[in-house]
Amino acid sequence: MSATPSCTRHDARTEPSHHPRTGDTTSLGTGLNALSERFGTHLDPEPVDELKTTERLREKAGELVGRRPQSALLLLRDLREVYIKASGVSVYWEMLGQAAQGLKDVDLLAVVQRCHPDTLRQLRWANGKLKESSTQILIS
Repeated sequence: MSATPSCTRHDARTEPSHHPRTGDTTSLGTGLNALSERFGTHLDPEPVDELKTTERLREKAGELVGRRPQSALLLLRDLREVYIKASGVSVYWEMLGQAAQGLKDVDLLAVVQRCHPDTLRQLRWANGKLKESSTQILIS
């Protein structure tokens, strides 16, 4: 007999598990199966897909509180738009700063140096929100 574990499928309702950490769950499963048969029902030997169940629960909970999957996508679209517009404004500040340097206009350069960091902050914020939200929204 080989020392490698068997990869064959077994029915958890009838076969005990020899894994030390699953003994309790096997006896619980066997007990629940016996109890269900006593009352005329049978347990499904195939496990329920928990991910699909969780996804359905999340969707239903979202519907109950008024959130729709479309609203999450609209949020991503809006964040993308904020990011794109802030990028465009940042480019304008860069061009204006270059013009101020070329004209040697210290007042204009001071305005650029004072205002451009705010635009860069908005750009970083939008980028961070996109990264934070897109994974959760796009995979759920």
